[in-house]
Amino acid sequence: MSSGTLRIPGLEGLDLDAYLARVGFQGARAPTLATLAELQRRHVGKIAFENLSSLAGLPVPLDLGSLQAKLVQGRRGGYCFEQNLLFAAVLQRLGFAVTGLAARVVWNAPPGATNPRSHMLLQVALPEGPYITDVGFGGASLPGPLALVADVEQATPIEPYRLVVVEDGFRLEVRLGEEWKPVYVFDPQPQQVPDYEAANWYVATHPASRFVQCLMAARPSGTRRQTLLDGEFSLRELDGTLERRRLASAAELRAVLTRVFGIDVPADARVDAALERVLARR
Repeated sequence: MSSGTLRIPGLEGLDLDAYLARVGFQGARAPTLATLAELQRRHVGKIAFENLSSLAGLPVPLDLGSLQAKLVQGRRGGYCFEQNLLFAAVLQRLGFAVTGLAARVVWNAPPGATNPRSHMLLQVALPEGPYITDVGFGGASLPGPLALVADVEQATPIEPYRLVVVEDGFRLEVRLGEEWKPVYVFDPQPQQVPDYEAANWYVATHPASRFVQCLMAARPSGTRRQTLLDGEFSLRELDGTLERRRLASAAELRAVLTRVFGIDVPADARVDAALERVLARR
């Protein structure tokens, strides 16, 4: 194991068959680019991005047992640390060499803003070269792996992406219509689980964190992006057509989270209170 390899405690306890059934993967279990691409597409399409736990003040543990219980057996979703740590464990069990990386989010950030390294992504070593994979960025989650090469438009099952060289690293951008929109900036410094635990504690508990303040959910359906921000449900087609709808009640929020995003919403008074709180901000 190289010094940059992401070391995940309890990896031997991963129920690989249960995960593959959860995402509907029935292909070859070889550590190839084709396997990575199919797993990533299925994961993003099956396991929703969501932050119900942090919004409701519930714990967001990152140990592998908790991740499996929530995202696989519990049919919940999660955000970047949860999603990508689980995905990294799956990839390692399949024989992929995985390095954990960290990014500064610039999505919808004001020009010149400097955000903390609060996002997790993965680098995978393949015979074709290094690739970036990321199943945990909400409405812009990568639906396919990207070769770690600069200034090349790369197709995915949904939108095209590209990597642009910046000081000490790369900026990920997605093309929406004719516009390239920046997503996050990352460098090659390997991260380990304790690094992510520190960032996760901030994201899940700090009063200024959007993951504490706002309800967020996302899961694509084919080439359509489906997102939820507080009480606003949005559908964005590949051609850029955007449809928005305001949800009127916590019951309607629960219904959309269940039917559209495939989330088994916990029957918990703290979750109910959090849903009412985001609706009351209108």
